[in-house]
Amino acid sequence: MALPEDLDGWLKLLEERHAAEPIQLGLERVASVHAALGGVSEAVVITVGGTNGKGSVCAMLEAILIAAGYSTGVYTSPHLLRYSERVRIDGREIDAGAMVEALRAVERARADVPLTYFEHGTLAAWQLFCRQRLDVVILEVGLGGRLDAVNVIDPDCAIVTSVAMDHMDYLGTTREQIGFEKAGIFRAGRPAVCGDPHPPASLLKHAAELDARLWVSGRDFGFGGDRQQWGYWRYEHAPAAGALVRRGGLAYPALRGANQLLNASAVMTALDLLRTRIPVSMQAVRQGFMLVELPGRFQVRAGKPAVILDVAHNPQAAGVLAENLSNMGFFPETWAVLGMYADKDVEGVAARVRDRVDHWMLATLPGVRGLTAAALHERLRNAGVSGDVRCFDSPAQAFAVAHQSAGEGDRIVVFGSFMTVADVLAATGVVEAGSTRGG
Repeated sequence: MALPEDLDGWLKLLEERHAAEPIQLGLERVASVHAALGGVSEAVVITVGGTNGKGSVCAMLEAILIAAGYSTGVYTSPHLLRYSERVRIDGREIDAGAMVEALRAVERARADVPLTYFEHGTLAAWQLFCRQRLDVVILEVGLGGRLDAVNVIDPDCAIVTSVAMDHMDYLGTTREQIGFEKAGIFRAGRPAVCGDPHPPASLLKHAAELDARLWVSGRDFGFGGDRQQWGYWRYEHAPAAGALVRRGGLAYPALRGANQLLNASAVMTALDLLRTRIPVSMQAVRQGFMLVELPGRFQVRAGKPAVILDVAHNPQAAGVLAENLSNMGFFPETWAVLGMYADKDVEGVAARVRDRVDHWMLATLPGVRGLTAAALHERLRNAGVSGDVRCFDSPAQAFAVAHQSAGEGDRIVVFGSFMTVADVLAATGVVEAGSTRGG
């Protein structure tokens, strides 16, 4: 069979294979192809896992390290508008031609070993990084951690941002089970950071059994602040031992939301623990926090009515979204454009935000995982949502009606999945400029 010549053709081929080959958790297949490829990099590797906050942590690390003068490679997922958003070198999206060449290299190396869409793309991204003289590579876990394709690469430091209930069909039905899977990215004797102030015992136990050097938020590091600035603290040794390091007078990260200080303090801890290999000045830290941008994470677009884009798709993320909405000040009415996948906890998401929403504009999402607007409406009813609820064929259509109906002083919040936010962004033709993610 002739291989595709362009990136769109490759993505179509990988999607077709993925539909025929459902997700199989495990590293054996990926590890065998990784070995066959033989890519090696001298870069410091930081792996970022967790339920929520991974994208924010990756963006902060990238912005700070670029400000410090380092050459960076970043691999994240999923993307909003373009697959090339997933692979960035020095803050810029990878060229489509280079991506195609890397996908071809993986295809040659895999022989008859089956790979999923994500596995193939992960190995291609690593090949691209190995061909560059990079100082730091930042890898975002796609699903879980222990058995995720990213975990074939040994990190010099691992960060788990948070542990909550998500992907339960694959990771387990309790927070303890999920915590164990997330902790799978830790390595013996190497720095590990947990940004969750209340980590499950399974995560702590696994780190101890590995003898990973684990710093936990609220115990070994943390933050505090007022309306103008914030400060960071960390013990020199974990758990909660040694000299106390403090850094004050920090400007708040440009990423919006009260939860971002949890992410920012985890970032500072990781950089501190790697300071002998990649020293970073406080000037670079401040500059990175000021300049970091990340489309779709409580992204507030200018204009009236106010428009908020957020990829919140599980109860924990929806709770943070609800808190952020409550901190925005007064708006007469809030219009929600919501589209979700069937395997998500729709009722849990709705329960967290229903008191912040006056009008629900429900959208059908395509594909086998996508919920129809009617099915979404039924699940919202189960969560106690009533009042003005309308159904549409797509997020773009739902947003158009919301924008036409909302008053000038109202706000529209688009959330529920990457697909929902991406469809609205594509339809409105707006991606915020200047992002280190390439937008």
